[in-house]
Amino acid sequence: MKNTLFYLVPLLQILWVRSLQDVLIKAIEYAKNKGVDFVDVRVEKLEKNTLSIQDGIVKELKTGYEEGAAIRVLYKGAWGFSSTNKITLQELVKAIDNAIIAARALSVKTKKPIKIVELSSKTDYIKLKLRKDPRSVSIEEKLRDYLEYESMLRKRDYVKTSTVNYADIVGVKYYASSEDRYIEQELSITWMYTWITGRIGDVTASVRDERGSIEGYVIWDKWDMNEIVELVTSRLWKQLKAKTPKGGAYPAVLAPEIVGVFVHEAFGHLAEADLTMSGSAVSDKLGKEIASPLVTIVDDPTIHGGFGTFKYDDEGVETRPAVLIENGVVRELMVDRYYAKILNIKPTGNARAESYKVPPLIRMRNTILKPRDYSKDELFEGIDFGYYLVSFRGGQANLDGTFQVGVQEAYEIVKGEIGEPVRNMSISGNTLDTLKMVDAVGKDFEIGFGRCGKGQTAFVSDGGPHVRVRKIIVGGVA
Repeated sequence: MKNTLFYLVPLLQILWVRSLQDVLIKAIEYAKNKGVDFVDVRVEKLEKNTLSIQDGIVKELKTGYEEGAAIRVLYKGAWGFSSTNKITLQELVKAIDNAIIAARALSVKTKKPIKIVELSSKTDYIKLKLRKDPRSVSIEEKLRDYLEYESMLRKRDYVKTSTVNYADIVGVKYYASSEDRYIEQELSITWMYTWITGRIGDVTASVRDERGSIEGYVIWDKWDMNEIVELVTSRLWKQLKAKTPKGGAYPAVLAPEIVGVFVHEAFGHLAEADLTMSGSAVSDKLGKEIASPLVTIVDDPTIHGGFGTFKYDDEGVETRPAVLIENGVVRELMVDRYYAKILNIKPTGNARAESYKVPPLIRMRNTILKPRDYSKDELFEGIDFGYYLVSFRGGQANLDGTFQVGVQEAYEIVKGEIGEPVRNMSISGNTLDTLKMVDAVGKDFEIGFGRCGKGQTAFVSDGGPHVRVRKIIVGGVA
């Protein structure tokens, strides 16, 4: 019986997929017969596990399965959207009717009919090669791992509170459109988040850490648990014992984590076409030099292992790198099908949705500053006094280009050498001014793993090499 089931389950999966594809094709034909200009259907079938541990207590432990479908129609020049958690032809037809009703209502207020870039017919199947499938690891084993990790964090007497969150998502996304386009794409996200706070005397501090993988349950293979504990707790210790920074404008060397956060938060959002066209600081800068010639920033979905690495976005568009800045010059924006049509460019594949319950938005993927040819040591040469910024705590950026970022690990630079640690530091300024201050870019490279909020949450990566800036404004806590 065991061997029979082994062969039967894959067969049933194949038959189910064929059946689903037939259902989606019939649903799309129904929408076309209703007179829509365009329709696409996005189906998700995902297995999810989440857990949260606070100060040794398991606050959340969930394991489950989620499936549903998102329907978009372009009808009478307006978008209509609907979703359902039942993937049958009858339910999809209901969702299509609801989407058409919504589009009809919006079309009355639409001054200019919406048009999008349409794609050629295509069928593709994207399979993952996981090093260790999270579904092969029991929830009990995952819980044991993270209880052990969280317990190790609290062994330092200066650590007063700790929170560890974990999630894994594994499954398949299906996409079909009225262009005779059909895509099946497997996905996997494994993510962990750490937050600890500490106190020594009257000094308190907090430190965060975020990591992940798209290769399965391999976080403990990529990073040794003891090394993560040492890194996080030592950062906290340094914050508790460090001096406060001198306020003012100073030269600085930015480590890859800070570079990644900067290119994502301070610049990346400015180059998302929907925000750009709403008046961001780069709205009139296409083709213009806004940064040092050493700066090339790319949103790249092809980087190995990044959270934003995938072949097709949630509009069925094949992804490609979007070169946002090349040698200091703004070259292009991140777009979806709609903005690609407006700007008359090839879609970049930046349309992403948090789930089937919401329509896709223009979102970043892996946003990085490309390396050059300086060694790390060379970046510190010639700095009589400045700061070495290693890890961020949080921050914000605005459409006018102003930003403020909190730094949770930083050091003085004294006569070209790394000096004492500093705490309660933040950096601020104008993004475009700061990009012009870059005068040396390292040849190393690292990417990080995190999440981005823009009404919806997306898993993203960002990073780059070490970078030197001639001047950046240093202040108190962000």
